[in-house]
Amino acid sequence: MRSATITRKTTETEISVSVELDGTGAYDNATGVGFLDHMLDQLARHSLIDITVRAKGDLHIDDHHTVEDTGIALGQALAEAMGDKRGIRRYGACHLAMDDALVRCALDLSGRPYLVWNVEMPTSKIGSFDTELVREFFQALSTHGGITLHVDALHGINSHHIAEAAFKSVARALREAAETDPRKGDAIPSTKGAL
Repeated sequence: MRSATITRKTTETEISVSVELDGTGAYDNATGVGFLDHMLDQLARHSLIDITVRAKGDLHIDDHHTVEDTGIALGQALAEAMGDKRGIRRYGACHLAMDDALVRCALDLSGRPYLVWNVEMPTSKIGSFDTELVREFFQALSTHGGITLHVDALHGINSHHIAEAAFKSVARALREAAETDPRKGDAIPSTKGAL
């Protein structure tokens, strides 16, 4: 079973993340940040990775530490669940349309973290959620998951739609990349023999 559980505790947050790569997209997320929970639910459903998150953070300050540390823990859990990445497809991409928003994601589960983020949010808030935290989440996920991640918003006028399309496009690309490749068996998807 390609699964992992990560627990991360700091003076700012206490987070537990469990993932099952070969799941059905089941989710049970409670971070105290409603919009983040909604986005994590989308990430699970559209990647078909089962995700459970429990987070307690210093929300009396703001949402930043909880959002970023959830991204860190989720990235660590994904990396651990993939192990040496034997037999995976490795690459994934998705163009995802959501009403006015069109977001493109391409990613590589290379072990080499790099984020290219070309996403402009028209507003600074979605409800009480700071839109700049969407990038912070994906920066943490990329860094701690060892993911080369490119996300580009090609169209969009509604910040909620743009953010949700970003999460869904990453989810769909992640689903493709993390799936086992029936043509490669247990081979490492690299000419170097390791990722």
